[in-house]
Amino acid sequence: MGDLLGTDYEDVGTVPVCGMCGSERVVRRSWACWNRDDGLWELEETCEEAFCQACEANTNLVWQPWDGGEPVKRIRELNDLFRSTGYGEGAVLVTRGIEALGPTALLSIVETVRDFADFPQESDPWGEHDFGAFEYEGEKIYWKIDYYNLDRTAGSPNPANPAVTSRVLTILLANEY
Repeated sequence: MGDLLGTDYEDVGTVPVCGMCGSERVVRRSWACWNRDDGLWELEETCEEAFCQACEANTNLVWQPWDGGEPVKRIRELNDLFRSTGYGEGAVLVTRGIEALGPTALLSIVETVRDFADFPQESDPWGEHDFGAFEYEGEKIYWKIDYYNLDRTAGSPNPANPAVTSRVLTILLANEY
């Protein structure tokens, strides 16, 4: 077990569930700090006490493997659709480094992202097709999809639901990451 910004975790692909009923509807109190540069809240610390919304009681968290069921399949489908066609709520951003490569390079890079199909386990551990890497004329290029609420002021409450999610596809040079 490790500690990431004060949050216990077992391993990629595991989720916390209620130790009494097994529900994933568990919460913990936390402290967050506003990051002026990024314009986002950053998690600083979580309290040990956990609460199960299904049991409506305090609980102990148990970490279980997640089978990548239907929500992940739906997220993957929505990500592939947005990335390949632009369909859905969201935006596509390119960094200054990508822009500096020129319009011909930009068109080629966007086409490569649109047609991207190489999702090995090590770079796509959740199976969501939300990250990719490739080379363009000696430059390592990354692209990633982040999930926000519709006004892009916070994370999406449910990336599997397009009615509450705005996807942001960012294309960048690896050295800009």
